[in-house]
Formats: sequence, C-alpha cells, structure tokens
Amino acid sequence: MLLTRSQELKPSWRLALASIIGFLGSAFGTVGGVGGGGIFVPMLTLIIGFDTKSAAALSKCMIMGASTSSVFYNLRVRHPTKDVPILDYDLALLFQPMLMLGITVGVALSVVFPYWLITVLIIILFIGTSSRSFFKGTEMWKEETLLKKEMAQAQTTFVNSRGELLIDTEYDPLVPREEKTPMQIFCSNLKWKRILVLMIVWVSFLLLQVIKNDVKVCSVWYWVLFSLQFPIALVVFWYEAMKLYKDYKKRMNTGNLECICEASIEWTVLHIVFCALCGILGGTVGGLLGSGGGFILGPLLIEIGVIPQVASATATFVMMFSSSLSVVEFYLLKRFPIPYALYLFTVSVLAGFVGQLFVRKLLRILGRASIIVFILSGVIFASALTMGVIGIERSIHMIQNHEFMGFLGFCSSQ
Repeated sequence: MLLTRSQELKPSWRLALASIIGFLGSAFGTVGGVGGGGIFVPMLTLIIGFDTKSAAALSKCMIMGASTSSVFYNLRVRHPTKDVPILDYDLALLFQPMLMLGITVGVALSVVFPYWLITVLIIILFIGTSSRSFFKGTEMWKEETLLKKEMAQAQTTFVNSRGELLIDTEYDPLVPREEKTPMQIFCSNLKWKRILVLMIVWVSFLLLQVIKNDVKVCSVWYWVLFSLQFPIALVVFWYEAMKLYKDYKKRMNTGNLECICEASIEWTVLHIVFCALCGILGGTVGGLLGSGGGFILGPLLIEIGVIPQVASATATFVMMFSSSLSVVEFYLLKRFPIPYALYLFTVSVLAGFVGQLFVRKLLRILGRASIIVFILSGVIFASALTMGVIGIERSIHMIQNHEFMGFLGFCSSQ
C-alpha cells in the first residue's frame, strides 16, 4: 500500500526500521560527502510505503538535515594540515551553481526518460564511481602505510649535530601550529563574502523555481524562466573558473608550485570544462534520483586531489544548498507530509553529528584519512544495489503489465 503526503505519522515497526536505516545512511552518507539519497528513496518506498514523488521529497529533507548538522560540526574543526578553512570555498563556488543547474535538468529528464533507462544509467554510474573511489582509497591506504613506517623510523633513529646516532629520540616540529579556541576555529572557517555569493545563487534559483511553478507548463514564460537558470549558473561558474585559471597561470609564470585551492590539478581550460560537466552531471543524477548530487561531487573532489577531510566537508556544504532548495520547492508544492518530514529531518540531524563525531575519533585513532574514501565508496555501492534491485523489479512489473516503456513527451506528461 502506497502512502501519500497526507499520511499521518504513526509508530510502527516499519517506521522503527526505516529510522535505523535512515540514521545509518545519514551518518555514513555525510561522512563520505555523498548524502545518501540512493538509500533513502528505496527505504521510503519499500519499507514505509510512500509513492516515488513523496519519497524523493522526503529524501531531500533527510539530506538537508544531515548535511546541515555536518556543516555546523565541520565549522568547528581545523584543517588537518594547513591554517586555512576546512571548507574550500573556491571549489564550492565552482561546483554549486552547476550542481543546482544540473538538478533542474535532472528533474525535467526524470519526466521524459523511461524508468528502465534511468535504472541502467544509475547502475553503470554508481558502480563506476564506487569502484574508482575504492581503488583511490586503496592507493591512499598504501601511501599512509608507507608514511607511517617512515615516521616510525624517524622517531626511533635520529642523528645529532655531532653525527652520533640517538635512539628513541622525540623532537618537536620546527614550526608548531598555533593553538586556537573553538570560537576562533569557527570564525576562521567562515568566509562571509563567499557565503553571500552562494546565498545569492541559492535565492535566485529559488525565486525562478517558485515563479515557474505558477506558470503553465511549456508556455513561453515557462521556458523563459527555465532558461534564465543557465546564465545565473554560468556567470558565477565563469567568474570562479577565471579566477582559478588566472591565479594558476600567474603562479606558473613565477615558479610558484603551491596549489591555488585544495585541488592539486592544473587549472587548464580542459580541466575547468571537465569540472563544469561533472557538476552538471552530478546535479542531473541528483534530480533523477531525489538525491543531493554528492554521488558525483564527492568522488570527483577526491579524484582532483582534495584530501578526504576537506572533500567530505566541501561536498556536504554544497549539498546543503542544493537539498535545501529542493525542500523549499517541494514544501511549496505540498509534496511531502510535514510530520514525517520533521521526524526524518530530526533523525538525520542527529545522525550527521554522530557520524562526524565517530569518524573524527576514528581518524585520530587510526591516523588514516583513507577511511573516509572507503566509506564514500561503500555508500555509493550500497545505493547502486538498492536502486538497481528496485529499478529492475519495477521494470519487470511494467513489462508484465504491458506498460509503455518508451520516452514520454515533456509537456504531455506534466
């Protein structure tokens, strides 16, 4: 039996099971920087019994709750190696506009694409990104193991100024890190000008979505409002991309090999275009699935050389904007039941805090940031399994019922 947006919240074993799965999905999803929408949507449809549209809307609520609490937690955490914010605002400004643009495209394509095609694309994409992330994590694990051995040797054998070999000598770093209070760390992680730009993009997209919802589908004004999203996203992306490109060229000309931002790639035109396409792709997948787009953004940040702690924090920060935009839009459309939304939002907020707290303690104990990459890979793989199984089952059901399996018209299917 399918539930609708008018369904009341009632305690049951199904709700308890969904709460446990949602808690674990939110905790591990935010740690990996992927959100967990690929787990939430199947859970809400199979266990609780919501229809697909309501499940997608509630999934956004859960992603918003988990990402918001994770961002608040990360704002109180220092960068692991540098005296800079743990959130990379340059990469956030680069990817956030394209991600939000991709989400609007994905929502439109979800109306047109047949369900079996979406299932096939999701399985291929998720298996690919999961496998690549796993191999990346394995490489990082080997590098960390080698570094640990070198550090152990450096601590046990040290030669003094007279050439004498000293055993088990402890020595302090040449430039110790300045101690900061939690409030100082919190303030240093906030860059208000960058946040203001991100908020302007968020409000612009929200206003266009709100106005577009009151306009007749496929009318002239509908397509005008839909098209206005492209220049907004492209202007912000182009500004940030040109900034990174010029800074990169300037440093290369002066012989400065220091990275401009957390990413270690060369900011050439080809790489900038690649980042733009990946941002749109991540948003499109998010629009198709009802997720926040982190399934592409998280692995992408790792791939371009961002360390796992910063990649997780930045991807979650970007997802907070994209998911909250969808939540506001779904609320205006009355797509989800408020009691369920508030309950699952609360569960996800708690899960986000617990997940971040757990992984930070685990990192301090093991000293391996590759753990975050393995968690990211595991969440994506679990999402591929759940979405794949449900998609295949539904496609078989549609074939047995002789339902239409082709492409639908965008205007006629609204």
